[in-house]
Amino acid sequence: MTEKNHDFDLDGYLRRIGWRGAYAADSATLRAVHRAHALSIPFENMDVFLFHSVPPLALSALEEKVLRGRRGGSCYEHNTLLAAALRSIGFRVTYLTGRVLALALGQSRLPRTHMLLLVHVPGEQVPYLADVGFGLPTALLQAVPLLDGVESVQDGRRFRLYRTPRTGLADAWVLQTLRPSAWVEQYEFTLEPFEEIDISVINWHVATNPVSPARQDLYVGIARPDGHLGLAGRKLFKFNADGTREQRVLGSQEELARVLADEFAIDVPDGARWPAWPAEPVPAGAGRGCTP
Repeated sequence: MTEKNHDFDLDGYLRRIGWRGAYAADSATLRAVHRAHALSIPFENMDVFLFHSVPPLALSALEEKVLRGRRGGSCYEHNTLLAAALRSIGFRVTYLTGRVLALALGQSRLPRTHMLLLVHVPGEQVPYLADVGFGLPTALLQAVPLLDGVESVQDGRRFRLYRTPRTGLADAWVLQTLRPSAWVEQYEFTLEPFEEIDISVINWHVATNPVSPARQDLYVGIARPDGHLGLAGRKLFKFNADGTREQRVLGSQEELARVLADEFAIDVPDGARWPAWPAEPVPAGAGRGCTP
């Protein structure tokens, strides 16, 4: 993934997220870079859905696709890029994996297929949870300190982490968000470090498993200062900061291409072959985020 002797294009990354000014390996920079990334680069699964291909996680490939092209990516692509940028700035970053809880919808427990990051800030004892690849309206905008029960308010979104001791096993942490008057679990994770090869295997599984949601339909999402914009199949959703939601059904593939270009700043790859446009909207939630 990192490629031996590859020099990460930090300047290109900072341009891509609209960064201006100085930076340092401190908590203020971590929160600001995380927020700028979340507001600039969309979640999307076009490579998997349209081409049934496994998105490469090599930094050179991510730089070409996301930094120099008008594309987004999965949680693996997003958080691999963020990790590379943070390491270049001077942070120590550990890959973690999580089990998505928000999308279980009454099913049995889902596998640990979500990627997230543990970030150590020089001079600080408490590490941070960073995650720019969840892709849902309840995704973090900023990194949060790994503290049990402490709330974080981010542009009207409220988050908290809680720790669950488990006998004979590593303690689990759960990220919650307030939606709209009750705390809702988003995903759980442990602090067991994962390596690049582990993430590559999970990425391959999600991209190639015939029943993976990533292969069933198109999912796109991006955070906005006033809410969240999401696309699931033919349905375009806007979640507003006041808790209201707007929705409309797209009428054609041409309209879909315009929405991707104008609303999400995504260019459809050359050679894309869309499935037959259905007569009725595809039943879907408001985007599947980092699909399990």
